[in-house]
Amino acid sequence: MGGGIAQLFARAGHEVRLADVSHDIAASNLARIVQEARDFQAEGLFAPGSADAVAAHVTAAQSIEDAVAGADFIEEAVPEIIDVKHATLRRISAAAPTATIGSNTSTIRIELLAGAVENPGRFFGVHFSNPAPFIPGVEVIPHPGTDPDRIPPVEELLRGIGKTPARVTDATGFVLNRLQYALFHEATQLVDEGVASTEDIDAIVRTTFGFRLPFFGPFAIADMAGLDVYAFCYSSLQTEFAERFATPPSLSALVEAGRLGTKTGGGFRDVAADRIPELVAYRNRAYAKMQALVDELGPSPFDER
Repeated sequence: MGGGIAQLFARAGHEVRLADVSHDIAASNLARIVQEARDFQAEGLFAPGSADAVAAHVTAAQSIEDAVAGADFIEEAVPEIIDVKHATLRRISAAAPTATIGSNTSTIRIELLAGAVENPGRFFGVHFSNPAPFIPGVEVIPHPGTDPDRIPPVEELLRGIGKTPARVTDATGFVLNRLQYALFHEATQLVDEGVASTEDIDAIVRTTFGFRLPFFGPFAIADMAGLDVYAFCYSSLQTEFAERFATPPSLSALVEAGRLGTKTGGGFRDVAADRIPELVAYRNRAYAKMQALVDELGPSPFDER
């Protein structure tokens, strides 16, 4: 993850220093990410000149302290072990007393890490997804003591490297992994109950609701389907899984208020009535282009027959 994040900033022209447990390992990581950049560029995944930018703008530091000296922004991306993160953050914050510090933790609450940071107001989560060069979303997670003035410059920095920052409250698992693991949990339940195989569940997810997700999140999808339809489906699911599929109070409240989604002008999300045809046209174009991309790429090695 750290190497992929370094590539992103270097390709945008920022000076980057890599640090690891030793200079030799940092130097090895640098050689690896430069070669990766060359490979990605040759495959057309990186723009021309990207590999030269990574080679020119990334250096391997002798130590963590050398890496962070004079830095404006520091991203911690050590393994998801709280003691390791604490030890690393203590070294970072002591050696860079004024820099803004982000953590790439994927599940540990930021407040639990902040105690290891000198002046913790400059610290918050900046959670990239793997592979960092290609996944656009980044969770930005302030803890209760984060200085709010520190956040917008980092969000602007992220936009400048082509990322889409989304700010979330500090909670275990944040948003990405709460949703990802909820889906995975229900998928394993279906396999354990003998409802479908892992292969068929993957196929259903890829080719139905998962097909929509690059363009619309769950609330927009619900609004387009109709929140009254969702409420009915919850009632149906509750005939066998009453607790597992209890109707969300926010959904019930909207339905009771007559806010049923796009067909009534608003639900969880609002779209002006005169823009509904535009929304429908966008949806149809998006799905057609997604199918064309899937056809162009062909099946993944998981799905080849």
